[in-house]
Amino acid sequence: MLNLFKLKKKTGLVRILVVDDEPDLISTMECRLSFSQYKVITAQNGKEGLEKAASEKPDIIILDTNMPVMNGHEMLERLRKHPDLKEIPVIMCTAICEPENISKASSCGISDYVTKPFDFTELIQKIENALKEKHIQ
Repeated sequence: MLNLFKLKKKTGLVRILVVDDEPDLISTMECRLSFSQYKVITAQNGKEGLEKAASEKPDIIILDTNMPVMNGHEMLERLRKHPDLKEIPVIMCTAICEPENISKASSCGISDYVTKPFDFTELIQKIENALKEKHIQ
């Protein structure tokens, strides 16, 4: 937790879409990412996540895999087929860490993969790395 306070503050507001069906996790991520000077947009399933991605045009998406209505893999596949959204970096954030799930997500061009529970400082670093790769920061 102490490392969280050592993180460099952002000067511009990078927009992060967090798509997860766990309200407590969404609330925690929203609080911590906001503290780290990110603008946070949330969605509770893949369908809502696609709609928010299209309307809000986030800089990066943090995406769970197991969700109702539309799972994360389906959302990711649809996102990659959408001409205006296909280049948005995606970090999968899930409790599922089997090789076939990581491989499936990787084949759709994810930037990184984080397993729950995760170290928040590590997540911030992965976010920053993905943004640098896309030249957003």
